[in-house]
Amino acid sequence: MTQHKEVVIVGSGPAGLTAAIYTARANLSPVVIEGEPSSTSDQPGGQLMLTTEIENFPGFIDGIMGPELMSNFRSQAERFGASYHTAKVTKIDLSNRPFQIWTSDSNSADPDYSAEAVIISTGARSLMLDLEEEVRLIGHGLSTCATCDGFFFRDLDIAVVGGGDSAMEEAIFLTKFAKSVTIIHRRKELRASKIMQDRAFANPKIHFQWNSVVTKLHGDTQLEGITLSDTTTNQESRLDIKGLFVAIGHVPNTDVFLGQLDMDQNGYIVTRDGTHTNVDGVFACGDVQDHTYRQAITAAGSGCMAAIDVERWLEAKHHQAV
Repeated sequence: MTQHKEVVIVGSGPAGLTAAIYTARANLSPVVIEGEPSSTSDQPGGQLMLTTEIENFPGFIDGIMGPELMSNFRSQAERFGASYHTAKVTKIDLSNRPFQIWTSDSNSADPDYSAEAVIISTGARSLMLDLEEEVRLIGHGLSTCATCDGFFFRDLDIAVVGGGDSAMEEAIFLTKFAKSVTIIHRRKELRASKIMQDRAFANPKIHFQWNSVVTKLHGDTQLEGITLSDTTTNQESRLDIKGLFVAIGHVPNTDVFLGQLDMDQNGYIVTRDGTHTNVDGVFACGDVQDHTYRQAITAAGSGCMAAIDVERWLEAKHHQAV
């Protein structure tokens, strides 16, 4: 049986749950379709569920664990009247209003929800190395965010995987803390822009491991080193490091919206006038539309913006109908 809602929020990271707090406090009784626990790209709580200690989220002097922070977000929204559906959106029809939404729990042709307004906050996932040790060591020496975790590697030898502008930016930023930073790249030439290459080459703390790929991570509870394989000779070597930052790109979780919403060349949803998309009544916030900052606090801020945009949009529609 289809449930009709004023607001459906798709995604439950900092952006989605902040939107839930604000829309719930506005008495819009949102439902948050929060994702599936078994999904790496669409899990409840988003990427912060894979993060250990967070020290740069305002208000937590001694830091807070990622899962605990997201649990607090979730409980706060629930306190004001938000409800949750632990499932993944498998199909959505934005061509007519009310919008129609199907989830992985659907057991009929009918949609699970119809909605006057939809907030999309499905986030983006970091491309990883596809090594079995990644799940165990993410947040324990393995990271995808230098801005988030660089402080924890003060005076340590660390490495960055990647050859683009993002990898150079991460490496240069990490030299503020690390003893040394080794950039690992599968080719002999970088893909980064000339200016970023020049900055990296000029930094005395940055070294380069050319024609190399990471094939194994070492360490039980904390990263202790990595195995590298030479792409030209297949010869293996070990690099003893305490931190490894993967900077080979991000992919927004937008597949289910393809062909319905405007996206840029990398698949990020394009927003205008705040969080409005090209479909009237559909809003996007957080990393699904932000490929620049990608921080929990900026995602939360855009979730607040989306909620206010939705509230004002619904109010305007209500006045037009009267």
